[in-house]
Amino acid sequence: MTEAPKEKDLIGEILDRYGRQKGMLIPMMQDIQKEFGYLPRERLVELARRLGVPLSQVYHVATFYASFSLAPRGRHNITLCVGTVCYLKGAGQIADAIRKEFEVEPGGTSPDRMFTFSPVNCVGACALAPVMVVDDKYYGGMTVETAIKTLREIAAATPADKAAG
Repeated sequence: MTEAPKEKDLIGEILDRYGRQKGMLIPMMQDIQKEFGYLPRERLVELARRLGVPLSQVYHVATFYASFSLAPRGRHNITLCVGTVCYLKGAGQIADAIRKEFEVEPGGTSPDRMFTFSPVNCVGACALAPVMVVDDKYYGGMTVETAIKTLREIAAATPADKAAG
């Protein structure tokens, strides 16, 4: 009879990598997020316990920095400008269409983890209004139709193993 393989001690490896120094909390959390795509609660609890810091301190760091996520993110990040100029040119309707088409609420991730949707007040590209940014690529002059078409094409081009999350 063979023994079941032992689960990798990810937190232990991370702690060792940074010499178990409390001042290295942020890089430790970055490593956890790199592994999972977000910061799972149980991993943060374990990190706090094993590092000897209050869990509230770990959560303070996780919520202070926008680069950290406490929930799974999609493979692609959609940022839609809903500032005044973009809104007047149809960004509200685009946001509604994205919500319906991909079953994703503002600030949330689609059930298939393909997209995380973040409407924002400004992306600094008013001349391109309405503007949608997907994975740091700007798409200007969007309409409901072109936004949905663009996102469908991005989803279709995502390898199946990458989409599984």
